[in-house]
Amino acid sequence: MREKTKQEIEILAQGGAKLAQIMRELSERCVAGAKASDLDEYAEKRILELGGKPSFKGFGPIGQEFPSTLCVSPNEMVVHGIPRKDLEFKDGDLVGLDIGMEYKGLFTDHAMTIAIGKASDDALRLLEVTKECLKIGIKQCVVGKHIRDIGHAISEYAEENGFGVVKKLTGHAVGYAVHEDPKIPNYGKKGAGEELKEGAILAIEPMINLGTGDVKTASDGWGVITADRKLAAHFEHTVAVTKEGPKILTI
Repeated sequence: MREKTKQEIEILAQGGAKLAQIMRELSERCVAGAKASDLDEYAEKRILELGGKPSFKGFGPIGQEFPSTLCVSPNEMVVHGIPRKDLEFKDGDLVGLDIGMEYKGLFTDHAMTIAIGKASDDALRLLEVTKECLKIGIKQCVVGKHIRDIGHAISEYAEENGFGVVKKLTGHAVGYAVHEDPKIPNYGKKGAGEELKEGAILAIEPMINLGTGDVKTASDGWGVITADRKLAAHFEHTVAVTKEGPKILTI
């Protein structure tokens, strides 16, 4: 894991604050009748206006680059949804938004899932538990803790509440690139994995399902959907490990 300097963390905090502002603006636009492609265009425009660059657009192996600035993942889609022009939000939908930005050469990552209009009680409970999983995972981002402590805490809470934890996808270190090693699974044995040191920058992102944790690739080759087609939720913050404890940068 490549720890960042205090100066780099300050830049990441500046970029993270801008990214969080954009996410708030996007969430306000998540209403019935809104189109995913319009949100994607808005996200890219705002990133550029605030002095950043979209980090997801064009990311990936040559010939397999992600085509959009914003990931929009509705209902049973866990992550990596392409914001298609024909994707229009409906009352009761759950919509996951995931966005990354490069600012002054450093990268932050942020995601949230939003209920459109009046969602079901099950959907709202899923959102509540997944948000709490994020908080619980962030609390483990302390000097001297280990990578797997994060996932252990997340999975314990999610499973106690009857939800499935996605194990095929992970969080990751971040800062110098969109994705850095190590990966940060949302499950694991307490005390296992790399030890956390001051200056570590982590993208903590629980992905929790209403049913089982099993997932598969969607027909478009990009989106990841629940195998049982039940609802999914995804929340993410970029977090710095400091002597004073976890510092959320995307806020």
